[in-house]
This record gives sequence, C-alpha cells and structure tokens, in this order.
Amino acid sequence: MFVGDSLSNNMWQSLTCMLHVAVPNSKYNLTQKGLLSTFYLEEYQVSIMFLKNGFLVDLAYEKIGKVLKLNSISTGNQWKGVDTLIFNTFHWWNHSGRYQTWDYFQVGDKIVKEMDHMEAYKIALTTWAKWVDSNIDFSKTKVFFQGVAAVHLDGKEWKDPKANGCIGQTQPVLGPTYPGPSHPGEAIVKSVLSIIENPVYLLDITLLTQLRKDGHPSIYAGQGPKFVDCSHWCLPGAPDTWNELLYAALL
Repeated sequence: MFVGDSLSNNMWQSLTCMLHVAVPNSKYNLTQKGLLSTFYLEEYQVSIMFLKNGFLVDLAYEKIGKVLKLNSISTGNQWKGVDTLIFNTFHWWNHSGRYQTWDYFQVGDKIVKEMDHMEAYKIALTTWAKWVDSNIDFSKTKVFFQGVAAVHLDGKEWKDPKANGCIGQTQPVLGPTYPGPSHPGEAIVKSVLSIIENPVYLLDITLLTQLRKDGHPSIYAGQGPKFVDCSHWCLPGAPDTWNELLYAALL
C-alpha cells in the first residue's frame, strides 16, 4: 500500500503499469472507493493500493475552518494489515495562497494561523514516526518512506537562467551532483527516520529527482499549455526508477 500525496500516486501508477506489462495476459481489476485505489491481479491474488493522504497527520474540518493537527493521526487503522507500506509526504507542505488546503495549524492544544511550514512538517513527520513505532507489526509488515522529490521551477538552480522552468527540458543535469541548493525536506526526513526504533527503509530518490529536470509533464499535463507541471513526473522515467529501487530493496 502506498500512503501519501500525488507523488505517491505517481509511483503507484508506475508500479501497476510495470506489473501489467510483466503479466499482460493476467486478469486484473482496478477499483476506487473514496480515497483508496486498488489494482488487483486475480491470478496472483495480489493487491497494489494507493491511499490518498497528503499530510499523514489529521486535517480536521471544524467551525473555525480546516485545522491541520500536527500531533494527531486518527486514520492509521487503514494502514494496518498489509505486507508492505510505502509512505510519502512533503509536496503539500509547500502550498500557500489559494493552493493551501488548511486554514490553521494545531500543535497540542495551541491553534495558530501560521507557522514555518518546514517546522510544521518536522513535527508532523515525528508524529507519524512515533505512530509507526507503536502500531505497526514489523514482523509482518515492511515499511518504506518514499524520499522527497524535487521540483524544477528556476533554471538558475541548474546554471541555465534563461530556462522557463521545466518547459522544453530534454536532458537531465549531467554529472553526479546537483548544482542548486539542497532540498529543504531531505534533511528533515533523514533526521526523523533516524529516531525510529524499528527499521524504516528510505527510498532516497531526492538526488535522482533533482537531476531529472527533463522528467516532468510540463505543458503536457492534460490541462493545456497554460498549466505547466514541473513537480509531478512522467511515468516512463523517474517513478519507474523508484520502483526498480523498491524491487531491489524488497529482495
């Protein structure tokens, strides 16, 4: 089961396509119920699921508005009882303005209108880590965290100031290092995973995504040329590679 935001959906879609290609004659069912999407291969009796959950912690609808509760996870029972869990969250924490899906943060009993988003992210991820330690039976379930993925909005990061984000990019950044700044979520993820008592495997995709400035849907995201998507990924590319890493880790 993949649990996370639209980048988890990217990885889930990639894996279901790869499995279908591997066994093209096997019957499958693709269903969606609420926030849960399931790809089921009848012959192998295996389900590959994606549960949409952009924050992992609770987003509650209350009288004052939508409250992002950084110390609360009430939906975790949906994560129990599967063989493999792949969690992810970061993408939505950067949202602001009309893209922001919450009105207030809550930390303990304190509700605030605004706080540093990366500080909020670390608190929430720590809440998730403690929940995983206390609630997952690691003798039956393998747990992964899908590392945070880069966006490509500013060509100056890869020494091409004339670049209009990811539009028209056809080649990755060459070399083993990314010339731009470090990803703000990468250090937070690694620091939180270091405190988990049980083994959670990090699919460390951050550098791979930073180098793939050519891997985004760009103006071909399906909403016409006015919408440029430089944060999600074309499936035959980055998410396929992430799933190859997942396969290697499972072995």
